[in-house]
Amino acid sequence: MTSDVNVVIKHSEYTVLVVDDVVSNVLLLRVLLANEKFKVVTASNGKEALSQAVNACPDLILLDVMMPEMNGFEVAERLKADPETQHIPIIFLTALNTTADIVKGFKVGANDFISKPFNKEELVIRVTHQISLIAAKRIITKQTEELRKTIMGRDKLYSVIAHDLRSPMGSIKMVLNMLILSLPPEQIGKEMYDMLSMANQSTEDVFSLLDNLLKWTKSQIGKLNVVYQDFDIVGNIASVIEIFNLVAGMKNIKVNFPVYEKIEVHADIDMMKTILRNLLSNAIKFSYNDSEILVNAGIEGDKVIVSVKDAGKGMSEEDQKKLLNTETHFSKYGTNNEEGSGLGLLLCQDFAVKNGGRLWFESEEGKGSTFFFSVALKK
Repeated sequence: MTSDVNVVIKHSEYTVLVVDDVVSNVLLLRVLLANEKFKVVTASNGKEALSQAVNACPDLILLDVMMPEMNGFEVAERLKADPETQHIPIIFLTALNTTADIVKGFKVGANDFISKPFNKEELVIRVTHQISLIAAKRIITKQTEELRKTIMGRDKLYSVIAHDLRSPMGSIKMVLNMLILSLPPEQIGKEMYDMLSMANQSTEDVFSLLDNLLKWTKSQIGKLNVVYQDFDIVGNIASVIEIFNLVAGMKNIKVNFPVYEKIEVHADIDMMKTILRNLLSNAIKFSYNDSEILVNAGIEGDKVIVSVKDAGKGMSEEDQKKLLNTETHFSKYGTNNEEGSGLGLLLCQDFAVKNGGRLWFESEEGKGSTFFFSVALKK
């Protein structure tokens, strides 16, 4: 997208409507503005002004206040009440300069005032200033529309990529999972088993990324709504842990969850599972082999706090500042050089907030991290 910040304003592209019941004033203003290359249309009374404002589509109106039948304030009120003309800026030409008159003028929609008898240089400067504001507004509107289209195109592309790749990657993931389970190292050899394990892990990571990308895109464009329901968060956590036991087992990591009693929450069950999947995946990624991950859940007031604690790499204070910040892309390699996109935690944060909770963490470099999220307790 090109920038129009330094664009030169061509006065010939802008039309000024001059409204005054004194013919000599109209002629003078026409000459002054024409010398500045503006297009000029005129009206001698309020009724003509309203008509010209619709027919000529001026970019700016110079409006005399003291006119018979319909004064400038009344004309301005009518212009601002009409959707077709309410956006046109108005400069009042007036001999009235009391505070009350000025206040009234701004109330009915004035953008500026020029006192009569007016100074020629001042009039040109004030008109040029208003035209500059109009030009700037049009540039902003144009660039905003271009940006909106760019974002829509990007989000659609992300969605298509994630959606179309997710299904075949899911099939590959299932096949690799089955091979890992059915082909022990002693049957195919350690080197082949390690290669198979590496392929399996890479497929898991890609599938997780595609799943997150699809959900993130839908969430950002407002196509992912929260479906509230009452459910047992403990059972929810246990089912996610069961799925990740295989991945954790590849690094000989034990996932402990010492909670047995049901805890009913009010939230979107799929979003909660997505948060748990990402937090567990990260905990496994950044944990060392032969370590332990502790998952917990407890009631605090009207919320349930779920935590996922690892004893892995942890983060420096500098890295902690970058995390959970949409303006700072941040990702790190795991303990076995597993790659990450940094998108998962942003998705977790988004889903936690959408469900009326929040996501936060504690971390110490070399000692591990604990991630927490809150969710509403069932009433």
